[in-house]
Amino acid sequence: MMKTTKLALLAATMLGATGAAMAQDAELTIESWRNDDLTIWQEKLIPAFEAKHPGIKVTFAPSAPTEYNAVLNSKLDAGTAGDLITCRPFDASLSLYEKGHLSAIQDLENMANFSDVAKAAWSTDDGSATFCVPMASVIHGFIYNKEAFEELGIEPPITNEEFFAVLDKIKEDGTYIPMAMGAKDQWEAATMGYTNIGPNYWKGEEGRLALIEGEQKLTDEQWVEPFRQLAAWAPYLGDGYEAQSYPDSQNLFTLGRAAIFPAGSWEIAIFNEQADFEMGAFAPPLQSAGDECYISDHTDIGIGMNAKTENAEAARTFLNWVGSAEFASLYANSLPGFFSLSNETVEMEDPLAKEFVSWRENCNSTIRPAHQILSRGTPNLWNEMWNVSANVLRGAQTPEDGAKQLQDGLAGWYEPQQ
Repeated sequence: MMKTTKLALLAATMLGATGAAMAQDAELTIESWRNDDLTIWQEKLIPAFEAKHPGIKVTFAPSAPTEYNAVLNSKLDAGTAGDLITCRPFDASLSLYEKGHLSAIQDLENMANFSDVAKAAWSTDDGSATFCVPMASVIHGFIYNKEAFEELGIEPPITNEEFFAVLDKIKEDGTYIPMAMGAKDQWEAATMGYTNIGPNYWKGEEGRLALIEGEQKLTDEQWVEPFRQLAAWAPYLGDGYEAQSYPDSQNLFTLGRAAIFPAGSWEIAIFNEQADFEMGAFAPPLQSAGDECYISDHTDIGIGMNAKTENAEAARTFLNWVGSAEFASLYANSLPGFFSLSNETVEMEDPLAKEFVSWRENCNSTIRPAHQILSRGTPNLWNEMWNVSANVLRGAQTPEDGAKQLQDGLAGWYEPQQ
């Protein structure tokens, strides 16, 4: 009897220990479109988290970028999505929250490390709920071949006048294509063209918010002039740019055939690997010397919690860590060109990334103007900007006609513009 009792007590003790371990342990899966980040998550980010939280195991399970939205929505509807959801900015993630797929997480301690502007991309319109932790933004400007500039005795331009003088000098020399950009893929012309240089004309957030309020129109001078500037790039883009794809443009620059690349900062890691020359960067040119400067510092990526996760406590622990100074530094330096949105100071190691992020010190940050609210209807303003920007770049549409197309489309469904 005594032996039986001891065995029963031993079994109960072991079962209790196992139960405690099971209660403590959790496995989390992250859904993402950034499949090129896989090794960084596996080798740097996840090990850093697990070292401090040994009871939580994390798996990064990305989908192909072009398939992510469809795959994620299918998984969420079927109840098979991962515990953590990588969030695109604004309406795509807002829609997931409104459908009950993402949980509100504004009560996490480390959400205090982010400004209202940083959180706006993953908050409801009234700001009452935030459903993703901001991870990073991308900054727009121009990357240039330092060796080419030195050969030609060129300095990075500050004003429009200097910018076109640089392009003229490169074209006249003939060694390099002045600038690598094509019109085939459309988004390139809008993202690294129109909305790259545009904030210096519509004054960043001032113009963007005025457009949302209906106080400015896309046919106003400050919205048309960037299209005129874009049209003026055409003679400097090389033969056949009209049919040139985005990868073609990347190759022209990294192979040393083009001197300047209108860029998003996400190019930094790729170009560091592919280019065998030293690179520099300059901010979008000012209209005139001494003007206040504005940069497109676009909120790009966040991460939230699947409302149906069975590991909510562990998921919240992970998300709170994403809001920490440790994560901010690890992520920004593992992926140079994806800049932390945290209020914490992050020291950048990559020199090109340092150059891009230094513009925040003197310039006003803004986001792409079509991404909040203005692309919810039909026609979608951001998609229309792709089309118009490419048409203007290839000379198929005048800047004025393009701006009118955008304004007419927006006024067709958006009441404040009617």
